[in-house]
Amino acid sequence: MLFGAGILSELSSIGAHAVLEGSNVRSNRLAAASDNDSNAPYIVNNNMPTISAGDKVLVSGANGFIAIWVVRKFLEKGYRVRGTVRSADKGKFLEESFKSYGDKFEVFIVEDIAKAGAFDEAVKGVDVIAHTASPFHMNAVSPDELIGPAVNGTVGMLKSAAKNGDSVKRVVVTSSCASVLEIGVDKVFSEADWNELAIREVKEQGDKAPGASKYRASKTLGEKAAWGFYEKNKADLKWDLAVLNPPFVFGPPIHDVKDPASLNTSARAWYDAVLVDGKSKDFLTTQGSAYIDVRDVAEAHVLALEKEAAGGERIIISAVDAARALVPSPIPSHATLPVGYPGIPSKPPVEYDTSKAARILGLKYRSKEELTRDTLADIEKRGW
Repeated sequence: MLFGAGILSELSSIGAHAVLEGSNVRSNRLAAASDNDSNAPYIVNNNMPTISAGDKVLVSGANGFIAIWVVRKFLEKGYRVRGTVRSADKGKFLEESFKSYGDKFEVFIVEDIAKAGAFDEAVKGVDVIAHTASPFHMNAVSPDELIGPAVNGTVGMLKSAAKNGDSVKRVVVTSSCASVLEIGVDKVFSEADWNELAIREVKEQGDKAPGASKYRASKTLGEKAAWGFYEKNKADLKWDLAVLNPPFVFGPPIHDVKDPASLNTSARAWYDAVLVDGKSKDFLTTQGSAYIDVRDVAEAHVLALEKEAAGGERIIISAVDAARALVPSPIPSHATLPVGYPGIPSKPPVEYDTSKAARILGLKYRSKEELTRDTLADIEKRGW
């Protein structure tokens, strides 16, 4: 059996044939919209009010590399935040980090995001949800190690919001460009594209599939499951859905990380490529992805929840290709950093159409110099 029985059951409940076979209605409608009007939105609930300072935001997996920046950004803008973590111990760092915000920040324990009803209590009394929790690593033996939490965790959040989220206006799911691009395909990728290749590889190879394919399949299936649930139930929902698709995420960490070895996958890859004799450079420059600063990802989450037009949209948020983020212009304090890598082609290995992010979110991206300067300053401060 390709996927575990629990995952198949969840996919079946929202239309497994569409999700597993790649004929998701959303991709078809997006393609149709692209054919007729490249700027056409997919679904916009024009009656949905935008949120404002003082409203309460639920951020899942709040102790993660991206999520803690999302928490911080919302707090800085005057929102109240409830952050979920797997244990009280993991919540202590967050409570200490945001103690200056008093009762505007609270920790909520959700031990297992893939468990049915895991978020039933967490969604009560919140105005919007940023669902960032999903595993990101390339070391899974079974594809189900990643696909289970990605599908069950995401759909579980939506089910809880439908059941108990009486005040919820919007849910933003953090997906990935891993669910968009197919490695080796020479094209400009847009929100109309899906990574069917990764799903096929996992179907055909199972445990023997490359680790990257298992991860990409998990993000693709998780996002398809989210749209499948939304399409099936939107007539009865009080909220709408938006999805953000970032590529590699780099930048200074503010979560609880003790040393470079405990960095998350993308931040560790950047660290190794820039500071450890180019280690992981090939991984970053051959996997066909791009990058974005983690602080810009956090800003995108705020904008996706504030901007009315983001409702019902899948939005790629990406700066430039990853190779050009590895080594920026020379930085005086780090004269030993190489200025560039020989052989980097003038044409990026992957290109995304990010016009929707510009049009709907108005998102601006930090420069590679700012990203590198701030990340190196953080590394120096930590004594790494």
